[in-house]
Amino acid sequence: MNKHQQHQPPPSFPKHFLNAQIHLHKIVSSFLIFAFGLALGASLSIYLKDFPFQLYSTQNKYSHLSTNNRTFSSTPPPQSLNIPTNNRTSSSPPPPQSLNIPTNQTRAKTSAASPVPQIGLKDYTKSPNILHEMDDDELLWRASLVPLRQGLPFKRTPKVAFMFLTRGSLAMAPLWEMFFKGHEGLYSIYVHANPDFNDTMPENSVFYGRRVPSKNVTWGQPNMVQAERRLLANALLDFSNQRFVLLSESCIPLFNFNIVYNYLKDSNQTFVEAYDLPGPVGRDRYRHKMRPHIILDQWRKGSQWFEVDREIATAMVSDDKYFPLFTRYCKPPCYSDEHYLPTYVSIKFWKKNSNRTLTWVDWSRGGPHPSKFMRTDVTIDFLKKLRHGSNCEYNGKPTNICYLFARKFLPHSLDRLLRFAPKIMRFN
Repeated sequence: MNKHQQHQPPPSFPKHFLNAQIHLHKIVSSFLIFAFGLALGASLSIYLKDFPFQLYSTQNKYSHLSTNNRTFSSTPPPQSLNIPTNNRTSSSPPPPQSLNIPTNQTRAKTSAASPVPQIGLKDYTKSPNILHEMDDDELLWRASLVPLRQGLPFKRTPKVAFMFLTRGSLAMAPLWEMFFKGHEGLYSIYVHANPDFNDTMPENSVFYGRRVPSKNVTWGQPNMVQAERRLLANALLDFSNQRFVLLSESCIPLFNFNIVYNYLKDSNQTFVEAYDLPGPVGRDRYRHKMRPHIILDQWRKGSQWFEVDREIATAMVSDDKYFPLFTRYCKPPCYSDEHYLPTYVSIKFWKKNSNRTLTWVDWSRGGPHPSKFMRTDVTIDFLKKLRHGSNCEYNGKPTNICYLFARKFLPHSLDRLLRFAPKIMRFN
């Protein structure tokens, strides 16, 4: 072996393979850098393509404002900056955007076109229309609503509700017209007549339009008491009504309006006749199936013609405990109109009830019905006797004004009543 061969290293295969691998990595890295740069350039190109237009649009957005004068220009800003690409070359300007600055003209137009309704306490308490489409259940429910807060947040003139339960026409209407004349705002009128009665009152009458929705009534049956409850419910819808008087078509007033109004307004009692009467027309009409809610010792009899305050009136239309017992068990010879209210008031409100009625009637001739008065019965002395012919208590003090009304007067007695009323009752 010579000297040259000793200093020549043998070829090495791994060394060549390592050099090739390093060269391949350089190529891949260069390719990745090139691809990234290409992608970045494309992105910047797209972004820079849109940027000048957006900058121009943003400048236009605020071009309508003057920096120095702080005033609005006459040209409104565009409605939206999100304008589609294919519309950018359109020569038509975008729709204007409202600045919502009302002028005197637009204010008046808006106010006249759509005023916002406001409901206050006055609207809530005002007298509703007497005509409605409520059935009995709805009407009684509506009338039973009462405020729990004591006192009134407004001024109110209390009214007396005069409720007439009639078969048909009001024969004594001209006399009542004289009674009510000149006292508007102090009374309300409600008339419950059989629905098949079609006669109407003239438009200048105080009874015009005062008929409540009604049903047929059978005298002495529970549906008569239901008619009384229906009248009370309609009257309760007027919050100003504070006293409630039930009258018939044969009733007449014995005093002028001022005396009747003040008598009722200032009374601390109600006037429901109620007494314990042994015998066939009293206790013998009691039905033992009414126990335990009504026992025999609570059974009372009295006149159906009553006067109550708002508390008792509301309780009567809300009663779902005692009235159903009368509807179910009080059949002839038990008559609900003579027993329901006297019994109910004696159970619930005996402390405030006077146990007497304000409507005079004559039972002296006997029989199942009171006396009827014809034309010849009506004299000045007779009317004076009705007005001051008895003694009773009023607010704990003796008085000779015990009756404010009287019945039963036949229609042909009206002419004499109209003749004597101005002098005896001082209607004018």
